[in-house]
Amino acid sequence: MRSRAAWIVATLLIWLTASPPASANPTLLFEPATGKILYAEDVDDIWHPASLTKLMTAYVAFEAIKEGKIRLDDKIPCSLVATLQPPSKVGLNVGATLSVEQALQAVIIKSANDVTVMLAEAVSGSESAFIDRMNATARRLGMTHTNFVNTNGLPDPGQLTSARDIAKIARAVVSDYPQYASYWAMPDMRIGKRRLGSHNALLRTFEGADGLKTGFTCDSGYNVVASATRDGRRLMAVVLGESSGNERAIRAASLLEYGFQTYDWKQLFNTTTIDTLPMDPSAKGITTVRDTVAAWGCGAHKRHTATGKHKSKSKVATSKDKSAKKSGDAAGDARSALKGPDTEGASSNSSAGAAQPQAAQASPE
Repeated sequence: MRSRAAWIVATLLIWLTASPPASANPTLLFEPATGKILYAEDVDDIWHPASLTKLMTAYVAFEAIKEGKIRLDDKIPCSLVATLQPPSKVGLNVGATLSVEQALQAVIIKSANDVTVMLAEAVSGSESAFIDRMNATARRLGMTHTNFVNTNGLPDPGQLTSARDIAKIARAVVSDYPQYASYWAMPDMRIGKRRLGSHNALLRTFEGADGLKTGFTCDSGYNVVASATRDGRRLMAVVLGESSGNERAIRAASLLEYGFQTYDWKQLFNTTTIDTLPMDPSAKGITTVRDTVAAWGCGAHKRHTATGKHKSKSKVATSKDKSAKKSGDAAGDARSALKGPDTEGASSNSSAGAAQPQAAQASPE
């Protein structure tokens, strides 16, 4: 009932306004079937992916299954290296095993940092060899601003990407491996008696939501690739650097709702895609949003609000400043209706449905 009410509020707001509110951070709305861009801001700015890294980890594992290197029912062991990964994690002991299918679900749903290492060692023999394959795959997919130095997105200065590149791997993982679509849409899973929940609030609050992945570190802020399908049309929103899990969910929901409500015959003439949009020559280098993140241990523990000084560099779905301002005001009024559970930073044993404090603990996903 609550999610239905939130959807009704969002729908009314979108009909009353011309475009989603401008963001201070990279944002991208696109149609994965065609690659068409419906809305874009700063898509070539360099950003830390956090656990959006696991889109590539899963993609490479899916490739390995296709090649016959591993099978879904194979048992893979937990090594000492895997146990040393910080949360979010499953927390297995050395020598304990998961099936490949359980491991993939734990990476996608729980965002388990220890299990990415287990998969990497099973596929390539070592995490470093798997990372080489991740980077080779990124180059093949045209992810020109991306570099991986680990399999899980834990903080590292060299772990880099952009909103455009994240859109490319998100598009590839659903188009090349549609047989695993259900994994991205699962709000939780069980390993033994333990329930492991997703950080993606939209899976419970947004009509048609069917994926994909969230991410968080202090420097990256709260990231998400959110996907939803209505009446056979699928859209994806990439949101980077929000100040909290709730802000992330609200921004992604606003973008997706805008896309569904405004998609019409004019898109037949839209030829701008994530591949053909010109590179932004003034794109920013790597930055940090640590001081704006509402998580203990990150910085000021304050909510981020756009100052209005940010200047969008590459908008495809543009509108007049006045209508954008109206949309921003309306979206602000809808925040209480669209909020989902902010579960970032919960301990590895917590349930996704549990209420979290206003400022979450600063544990990477």
